[in-house]
Amino acid sequence: MNSLASLPQFPWLSMVIFLPLGGALLCLLHNGRGAESRWLALTTSLATFAITVWLFFSFDQAGNGWLLTEETFWIERFGIRYSLALDGIALLMILLTGLLQLVAVLLAWPVQRQAGLFFALLLMMESGLMGIFLAHDLVLFYLFWEIALVPMFFLIAFWGEQRGRQAALKFFLYTLAGSLCMLLAIIGLYLLHGEQTGHYSFLIRELLQTELTTTQEFWLFGGFLAAFAIKSPIVPFHTWLTDALTESPAAGSVDVTGLLIKTGIYGLIRIAFPLFPSATALFLPILAILALGGLFHAAWAAYQQDDIKRLLAYSSVSHLGLVLLGLAAWNLTAWQGSLLLMITHGVTTGGLFALVAMIRQRTGSCSLQRLGGLWSQAPCLSAMFLLFALASLGLPGLANFSGEILVLLGTFSNHPLWAVFGMVGVVFTAAYMLRLVQGTIWGSAKQETMVIADLSLREWLVVAPLAIITIWLGLYPVPLLTTLESPVL
Repeated sequence: MNSLASLPQFPWLSMVIFLPLGGALLCLLHNGRGAESRWLALTTSLATFAITVWLFFSFDQAGNGWLLTEETFWIERFGIRYSLALDGIALLMILLTGLLQLVAVLLAWPVQRQAGLFFALLLMMESGLMGIFLAHDLVLFYLFWEIALVPMFFLIAFWGEQRGRQAALKFFLYTLAGSLCMLLAIIGLYLLHGEQTGHYSFLIRELLQTELTTTQEFWLFGGFLAAFAIKSPIVPFHTWLTDALTESPAAGSVDVTGLLIKTGIYGLIRIAFPLFPSATALFLPILAILALGGLFHAAWAAYQQDDIKRLLAYSSVSHLGLVLLGLAAWNLTAWQGSLLLMITHGVTTGGLFALVAMIRQRTGSCSLQRLGGLWSQAPCLSAMFLLFALASLGLPGLANFSGEILVLLGTFSNHPLWAVFGMVGVVFTAAYMLRLVQGTIWGSAKQETMVIADLSLREWLVVAPLAIITIWLGLYPVPLLTTLESPVL
């Protein structure tokens, strides 16, 4: 491993953020030429992912502190800085973002209508997501937070299903309400810090020195929590997700479930918990109750669904309930498990949504009542679907298991009762995932006259890397756990 000092002095973090944005502008310029837009988007996403991989292997994974930082004045009059910082948590999140965006571009390859604009929106969203995970100034964080939302709104509204516009509007209104609450909290914290120190700043490291009363912390924490709870989404603020995922185009579904909903949990870890420790201590039992409630409610709702995309949407809510439970346990082992589960959930659920899109393209349906018997006609597609489904239910030896067991072990050491309820919730997960597998790839075919093709070369390029990572992280999650150890401490 190279040390930080040995890295060339180059703005790598800015490159990760603005390279996709540059690719988006090029795609817009080639909007009338679909083939060129596709290759531009693929080249850009591949280059961005390559940089994140290089960064991952360039640092001492067990090192302390920030791995890489960039900072310069931006709007000096108001104390706003262009400040980026990379630690182990952010490193894994940008690595996941680069991977899933590459998957999303390959998955969206057949898009014909306004292809240049479609790929430009995908790349713009990647730029916003990278910024969220790297920003160390609250104004910059808020800017990227909004940048990531706008492309998703248009992707759902104009390339989604029949009810795409209604789902996009619901998504926009929910997230806008949360964003406004966060903006008020940011301004309030900024003013309080300035009154105390005489120095107005939005830098997180400087805001950490602000002395707040318990009441002030409570209200400020609540403002951030409103935004993060909606985006995560934490029950009962989750209803936008099922509509958004059901109506979204395939690439949008991968981005929403694999990346966008992780930004809320990341915001809690990076901003809300460190800035407001007293309020965090007060809210932890409430977060645990919401986590367990979401775990059970979403698992039960998933079991009742006929539409595969809605089932997987509720599955994501249930998994994030387990992630939140690990954070609420306030235990090192549980936190490592939660963060690991965030990464592995993005990989496995991204693979499932990609395969659902392929099934929909072949059969014209996402209904369990109309599917079945795919194994006999498309064994490779069915085998990949089975792999990701088993990983999602937490089968030992596959990706999600390590994160789930660490969450439960860590939670049990501090709150045994919470862990017991969490274990029951995991059993519910097995029930609806097995129902999904039974209704999709096994049994008798509902449409026996239809000839279903197996995976094409492009589709193999989409699912094979995710499958390899799913097996690798199931058997050997140590590199990710090592990366998470120091930031969690």
